[in-house]
Amino acid sequence: MAATTDDTAEHTDGGEGHGDAPAADPARRRRGTGRLALAVSVFGELLITAGLVLGLFVVYSLWWTNVIADRAADKQADKVRDTWAHEPTGPGALDTKDGIGFLHVPAMKNGEVLVEKGTSASVLNDGVAGYYTDPVKATLPMTGKTGNFALAAHRDGHGAKFHNIDKVRKGDPIVFETKDKWYVYKVYDILPETSKYNVKVLLSVPKESGVKKPGHYITLTTCTPVYTSRYRYVVWGELVRVEKVDSERTPPKELR
Repeated sequence: MAATTDDTAEHTDGGEGHGDAPAADPARRRRGTGRLALAVSVFGELLITAGLVLGLFVVYSLWWTNVIADRAADKQADKVRDTWAHEPTGPGALDTKDGIGFLHVPAMKNGEVLVEKGTSASVLNDGVAGYYTDPVKATLPMTGKTGNFALAAHRDGHGAKFHNIDKVRKGDPIVFETKDKWYVYKVYDILPETSKYNVKVLLSVPKESGVKKPGHYITLTTCTPVYTSRYRYVVWGELVRVEKVDSERTPPKELR
């Protein structure tokens, strides 16, 4: 029994057997593990950095551009109202570089929105609404002509003046304020989604809204879905009355 035990111990404690794998080098194993840990650490830091950059971009796009745009819009709005206050009695200018009037849409809860000429980024980025000059020319209500007063504004960033356009419902008022008059419209149709290339919604007689004859219309357009510019959201209104601005600039009942 003792000999068997010794023989077993000898084979067990002895050197490498013919079928055993060579023992791994501890130093090499540590170096490999160290490289892997370093790679994981560097990759993790890159992800964190990318996340911070993305977060800062989102803050800039959705908050800081609003701050800058609102400041610019307020400055322009003050110029317009100051001009109105010092102009002689009579119709205001139909087209000025500072703005032609103010849009009021109570359902959007966005206060008054200055309206300027054009729908390019250089115009809309100042936190205003712009009336179309291309590809379809908007008809300004001050001309008294039938047509479509078609407007656009950003839904997100740069003032986001039409952010809450989805809160507008049929029957809601839209009021356009000029130096001399209040133009009161009533929403009669809404198109939640259409192609960005669909210019038919801007026509003088926007038949896609269900109307078939000339009238005094207003159209609000902006991007949709929220935070994208893939499609366009459209709201149509029709003029129901015009009120003269009194000395106190008392707003129509729809805005009180």
